[in-house]
Order: sequence, then C-alpha cells, then structure tokens
Amino acid sequence: MDRTQKEEMVSFLNGVFGTSASVVIVRNRGLNVAEMSDLRSKMREQGATLKVAKNRLARLALEGTKIEGLGDHLNGATVLGYSEDVVAAAKVLVNYAKDNEKIEIVGGTMDSTILDEGGVRTLAALPGLDELRGTIVGLLQAPAGKLASITQAPAGQLARVFSAYGLQG
Repeated sequence: MDRTQKEEMVSFLNGVFGTSASVVIVRNRGLNVAEMSDLRSKMREQGATLKVAKNRLARLALEGTKIEGLGDHLNGATVLGYSEDVVAAAKVLVNYAKDNEKIEIVGGTMDSTILDEGGVRTLAALPGLDELRGTIVGLLQAPAGKLASITQAPAGQLARVFSAYGLQG
C-alpha cells in the first residue's frame, strides 16, 4: 500500500467507526478463502459488512473518536464486522464462531460503548431490528382483531335468536 491508499483506508475506517451502530472485532485464526467468502456472504445477508484492515491503520482511524479505546482490542490478525443494525454483525459473527474455531470474538462497540467478548455475545443474543418490528406489528394488530370480534359478537347472537324464532314459528 502506498501512502495515498493508506490515507484513504484511514479515512474510510474513520467513517465506519463514526457511522456504524455496532462494530465487532474478531481474531482470524486461519480462515481460508472459501470460509472467509462464506462469512462475508452471511454478513451481507444480514445487512452487515466484514472488512480486513491493518491494525495500525484502524488505530489511526480511531484516534479522536468516542470509541478510541477499541484500539486496545486490535492485536494479531483481526477482522472488523460492522452494521447499521445494532445486533446484526454481532449475531452473525457469534453464530459463525460457534461452528468454526478459527474465529475468536475479541470485542466491539455498540454506539459509543466499548464491549468485551461477553458484551458482544450478550448483544448477539438480543432480537434484531426486523424481529422487534414484527413483534410490535403483532402487538398492534392483536387489539384490533379482538375489537372486531367483540363488535361482531352481539350481531351474531341476535342472528341466532331470530333464526331460532323463525324455526319455531
């Protein structure tokens, strides 16, 4: 990498650290190209991104940000996962690490809070944005369905009474 490319990478990473809802750092302990491609595609499916960056450049990008302390987690062969959805990157990476020992969760951030490995695992256990939206829609629809059945019940009862009188007469 020449100096211009390094400056562009630092600028790019600074933007990632400034705009992403969450960033997860994992240690790559020997993923091959096929495994890395698989992980990237799983991240994309959930709206998250995986980026391999030199630790020194990532530390430079962190300087002056609210999450500057995240640089302490940048040791060894690290990979950055980030997303706009707070739990998406953490969820994919934690699930992938369960099945593959070549990935180790190191730490991360949620908004401007720095998380250790346990914090990232806890974050991954939370429901995602789409799951929360589905739950809210379900909760909003339930009262409307109950209201409709309650308002229709008296009319149904009257119809049964009239039908019974009609059959007797």
